Parts: sequence; C-alpha cells; structure tokens
Amino acid sequence: MEQAINANHWVLGVDVGGTFTDLVVTTKQGKLLSTKTPSTPDQSDGVMNGINKIAGLLGVNQETFLADCPLIVHGTTVATNTLLEYDGPKVGLLTTEGFRDEIEFRRAYKESVFSVRLQAPHQIVPRRYRIGIPERLDKEGEIIQALDEQAVRDAVHRLKAEGIEAIAVCFLFSFVNPAHEIRVKEIIKEEAPDMFISLSSEVLPQIREFERVSTTIVNAYTGPTLQSYLNHLEANLQKNGFRGELFVMQSNGGVQNVEQTGKLAAGSLLSGPAGGVSAGAFIGEKSGNENIITVDMGGTSYDVSVIEELQPTITTESWISRYRVALPMMDIHTIGSGGGSIAWIDSGGALRVGPKSAGSFPGPACYGRGGTEPTITDVNVLLGYINPDNFLGGEMKLDRDLAERAIAKYIAEPLGMTTMEAALAISQIVNSDMSNAVQYVSSQRGYDPREFALMAVGGAGAIHAGRQAEDLGINTVIVPALAPVFSAFGDVAANLKMTELKTRFEDIDTLNLDDMNRDFEQMEKTAREKLGGENIVGHFETHRYIDMRYKGEVHEVTVPVRSRTKRITRLNLEATIKDFHEMHERLYAHQDAEQTIEILNLRLDLIGVREKLKMADEPFGKEDPIEAKTDERIVYFEPDPVTIPVYDGAQLTSGNLIAGPAIIEQWGTTIVVYPRQEALIDANGNCVIEVQQVRGGNQ
Repeated sequence: MEQAINANHWVLGVDVGGTFTDLVVTTKQGKLLSTKTPSTPDQSDGVMNGINKIAGLLGVNQETFLADCPLIVHGTTVATNTLLEYDGPKVGLLTTEGFRDEIEFRRAYKESVFSVRLQAPHQIVPRRYRIGIPERLDKEGEIIQALDEQAVRDAVHRLKAEGIEAIAVCFLFSFVNPAHEIRVKEIIKEEAPDMFISLSSEVLPQIREFERVSTTIVNAYTGPTLQSYLNHLEANLQKNGFRGELFVMQSNGGVQNVEQTGKLAAGSLLSGPAGGVSAGAFIGEKSGNENIITVDMGGTSYDVSVIEELQPTITTESWISRYRVALPMMDIHTIGSGGGSIAWIDSGGALRVGPKSAGSFPGPACYGRGGTEPTITDVNVLLGYINPDNFLGGEMKLDRDLAERAIAKYIAEPLGMTTMEAALAISQIVNSDMSNAVQYVSSQRGYDPREFALMAVGGAGAIHAGRQAEDLGINTVIVPALAPVFSAFGDVAANLKMTELKTRFEDIDTLNLDDMNRDFEQMEKTAREKLGGENIVGHFETHRYIDMRYKGEVHEVTVPVRSRTKRITRLNLEATIKDFHEMHERLYAHQDAEQTIEILNLRLDLIGVREKLKMADEPFGKEDPIEAKTDERIVYFEPDPVTIPVYDGAQLTSGNLIAGPAIIEQWGTTIVVYPRQEALIDANGNCVIEVQQVRGGNQ
C-alpha cells in the first residue's frame, strides 16, 4: 500500500472535531490511509501533529509528505467555536440611522415562547457599538439621502478608540444598490487599515433586513479569528515544506480557498459536519442508495442530515448560538449527544444526557485523564460494546473500572439502581434523543424515514444506529469503511462550490425572462472570479434556483431550475412552477395552482468539479466470516447478559455475512449488530446492516 501511495502526489483531508483531529490521505488510484490524533486548543497544533503522524505511517518525514501534497482540504470548527463560546473580537455596527436596534427585534423570534426566564441572546455587538449613519435608499436603490461621509469617519474613529477589531456594515436596501456600503468600506480602510470589514452587500445581498444584519455581524464576529487561524496554519504548513493549495470545507458542502473563506467566515460555521454529508452522498451513490439520512456521532455532538436523490438538503433558516445565519447551508441538525456527553441528574431527579461534554481533556472517566463524570463512552464500555483494550485499534487503553465507578457514583446510587441498570437507562435515553433528532430532519420536513437508509459515521455512530433504525422503521444501516474519519474523507471527495444570491421580488406572471437570464449570467461571472482552484478543477457545472412562494406567504421554497442550457426558456420556467407546487405540498401539505406565485431571490451554485475519487471494487468472496472471528464477549442489550461473537473488521472481506447479535471491531469505531439483524461487507468494505422490524418502527 505504501509503495502505491508514494508513487503519486497525495491529497489530504483534515477535519478537526471537539475530541479528535481526523486525517485521510488518498491517491488518484483510490488508495486510502487514515488516522486520528487528539485535538488541541490551538487547532493548528493538532493538524500538524496529525500530518506528522500520517507521514510516519507512510514511511516518510513531514517535509517530504507536504512537498508531495498539492492539495489540503480542511474542515475546521474555529468559526463555530468562536460563536458558540462567544469569545470573538469586539465588533461594531454601522447601519442606517434609526435602525441600530434591528438585531434586537429578531422578527419576534423566541426559542422558548412561554418562558419568562429565558435570557436575551448574548450581545456580540453591544448597543453602544452600534452607530446609525445618515443615509437612505429607497426600495428601487435610488438615493433619497446622500451618505454622510464625515459621520462615517467619526464613527470609525470612535469605534477604533473603543478597541473594536471588526466592523459590520448593513444599510437599508444595499442589496439593490451597494454604493453606500462600498464607499463606507473605502473610508474604513483609510481610517483603520487593519480593521476587518463585513459588508451586508457582500455577505448576504438579499431581501429581509434582520437576516442580513444578523448574518453580517456574525461574519464580522467570526472573521478575524478564522482569518488569523488560517493564515497561521498556512504559514506553518509552508514553513514545513507545503507548496500546494489549502482549501476549507464550507457549510454548503463545497470547498473554497483560504482568501474567500477568511472574508466569508460565516460560510464555514458548519465546516466539519458538512464534510460528512458530502461523503454520505458519495458513498450513497457507490452503494446504490440515493436517499440517505446521515448520522454522525463524534465526541461532543450528534449531527443529522437528509440526502435526497444524492443531493444534500440545503436551508437558509439556520440559527446558530441564537443568531440567524441566512446563508445557504446544509440542513444539519445537531444535538449534544456525543461519546463524551455527560449523564447527569437534574433538579427534579430526572436522568438527563448532554449537552455538556467531557471533551478530549480530561475526557470520559474511562480515559484515565482525570475525568470523573459518566459519559456515553463509559456506558458503552460497561455494557460491553467497546473493548477497553482495543480502543482506536489498541492505540489507547480504556479503564472499565473507572467507567463503572463514575456511573455508580453519579447515577446509580442517587437513583437507587444497580450500575448496569443505570448504564442501560443512559443508553436508552441517548438512543431516544438521537431518534428524535432524525425525526426532526425527516418527518418534520415532509420525509418518511422508512424510505431512507441510515448512514452511521463518526467514532460512536455505529454503536447506536441499529437501535435507531428499529425505532424509526428504517430497514438498512450503512457503516462506511471510513466511518471514524468520515468528515475528513468528505473533505477529500468534495468539489469546489461558490454560491451567489440576488433578490428579484416580483410576480411570476410579470417576470421578464431576458432580465432574469442576464442576472444569472452576471452571477455566474462573479462566482467564477471568486472560485479559483483552476489547478484542481476538471470542469464547471452551474446550478440555478429560484426562491418562490404563494403571494402573501411568509416562507419561500427554493426550487431548482431544470435547464440543459445557460438560458432559461419559458418551458423551463413552467416546469419549475410545477415543481414548486409539488414541493410546497410536500412541505406544507397543500398546493394551489390558481394562486399567484411570487419570486423573491435568484440563487446560483457554481461547482468546480474535481476528478472523481476512485475506489476499487473488491469481488465477493466466501460468506462465512469465521476467519475474522477473534473472541466472544459478554454484552448487555437488556438487563440479562448475553455472550456474542466479536469480529476483527480489518480481517473481514467483501461478501462476508455476519448474523446478529455480534460486534465488529474496526480501527476508530465499533459496529454493534443487534439481535434480528445481519451485516454484509460490500465491495468497497462498507458494512451494510439489514434490520428486521420488530420494535417501534413497525408499529
């Protein structure tokens, strides 16, 4: 394997999670090598440690590896952590005079409607740093009141004196005419050259004032930290011999260069989990499953997303850390149920799990690093699902006694239960929480989960997926061969992607097709100028969308335009209208062909298609997996223990069939095949589990 990899340039995918940093190396021949290393407070340290480790596995030093690596694609949580932990820089806002409190109104949105104790969101731009500027445009973009440039200079001086590091600019109707915002940017550069600038006309040039101002200040709040991190990482890579290109996974499922990522930091808020969803579409196509629900259980979170007909679902209605981010993002629902999620008893005496996590340090109690509170990993060790002597392929030893002690002290004894009963109760609660998360992105979005396959990834996803499939009525569970490092694999497989937006508010009956086609042509031109990556792109694809709604409605539906040419014809438009009615019925349970349709926005995705990753198919061999059986182990599915076979995943071959109950141990993950289930190893080394429905799923 090493000889095949060393014969070619390497492409590296790196994904930084809350507990581990994952790395995947691939070649044009489809040879893959992966590893993990603990994440570090400065993410770049963990990245460099991982590169050094994977270079050693390849038998070369770090400098040689980086010199032969023309492309690194990075999934990072820097922007996410900045917003979640509220540790970004001091940010100021310049907005149209009289509108500085727009961010507080939040469209009257309140997460807990009836809670009088719910505190207001943390102010990432306190009111004293929000300054109104005399200027005004009308809805057509015509200037009503000229920009007061002296007021802008005075405001910049004041904010600079207050130690402001980033300025967000959001004027009324700047999405129609950005002239005033562009001039403000020029003035800021004159008065404060080092200031990070976030313009709403560049970040989110579309209708709806609150969404624009919220997204723009989030971009300003996360931008300096992410930009500094990427510059530091790139310099560190180059110092160690890297001469290739560094790209970053974006929330929309594509990758972008460092320059564009630094400018639009809000576009990488879901950078990590987006890689996993992209990989899910890739494996779904390889396995013949077009409809997939991906579930990614890592150390701190459980991420769920829907892929329909190999296309990940996209939303513009994300709320992250209580702030609206209206950029197109993969529709990924996250709950605090990871391997490190802590079990606890609330003030009412009820058993709860998460969202607090033990992280990587000190980590779960069984890690032996000083953690004392019980986590999901401790539960899985005690129930026998995880072998404490073979964690990460034996790279790390776990302490079962510490896990048992933590569960007994914090859960079993206070609740008057045995330790094993407490462990089973914790497992049942977290399984229920995760099944509810799947229903949130499927049933509540108009999808029937029974029509999808469940793809379980992340270090802990394959332990729990079989139970969720039973609960949800899902017949097939797919555990990819690279499940423990799936997001990093997605980074390697993903294409480049640039999204452009333009508001076009009018009735469909009065739409001028020539004008709309000119808008799309200009959007594509702008996207090409930004995308870059000419050295790694094979060809470009353009996907166009129209945001549509029935007249008078509040929410719109983003409808793909089916056209084989650059020009949208009347026939294409009629097909798009038909698709809108059908999508509206699926989402909202009704359609009205006689109702007037309004257009709000045009959207365009420019895809820089990279050479498709090759994965060699292995011919099926014998069905009996006996040669891979290594042991038998006592496990607890119910209060009474059972003894089941254990298989070495590395020794299983294509065509092997494993009847449940059984456990398959792979590097970085454990697959639990529950009773009344059976697992097949497919031609690409993926484990495909067929589920017999006998529980809640068939009720």
